[in-house]
Amino acid sequence: MMNGKSGMIKYALVVVGPLDTNCYLVYCGETLDCAIIDPGAEAERIFPLIYELELKPTILLNTHGHLDHIGANRDIKEKFNLPLCIHGLDKAFLEKGEQSELSFFLGAKESPPPDRLLQDGETIPIGRSSLRVLHTPGHTPGSVSFQGDGFLFSGDTLFNGGVGRTDLPGGSTRALEESIRTRILTLPVETIVLPGHGPWTTVGEEKESNPFLG
Repeated sequence: MMNGKSGMIKYALVVVGPLDTNCYLVYCGETLDCAIIDPGAEAERIFPLIYELELKPTILLNTHGHLDHIGANRDIKEKFNLPLCIHGLDKAFLEKGEQSELSFFLGAKESPPPDRLLQDGETIPIGRSSLRVLHTPGHTPGSVSFQGDGFLFSGDTLFNGGVGRTDLPGGSTRALEESIRTRILTLPVETIVLPGHGPWTTVGEEKESNPFLG
């Protein structure tokens, strides 16, 4: 578990599933209203932290539709009766309606369909704070990042020392590079980047040393 904060908004991290997916609980420090980002698996490990921090889940957000990021959508949604949100270009990932060997390996249950489709630039209220949606395609067509005050949840677009893979269906190296250069590296260098896997980094650090961005 990791905890962090930026002004009124705070976040906690639970690493879940065999691919070590970062599930983030992003919450208002005053109201304790909470967004759950990318519950990839193991809802039974996410629930205790929600209760421990006395959070009030209000919305369920997917940065993209890959199984290791949506595998506990059903359990989370059913437990808290939350609206499930994803970008429209990744909607199909939630509507495949089939369980595969990969699903069982990842501990992923079939996801419910989305209740809302995210739009680039929209603001998602979380108590007295908010997140802004940035459409950052490349890893998938509908990949998004969520921007807060001084930090960015980048999904599988940008990692500490790496970038998202583009060899899966719908991936595009050109789109990924454009997303990173025009939507992420243009943010202030001190912006904390909280990726979908692995440790956090900063925009400045990735500008200087990410070997994939040379």
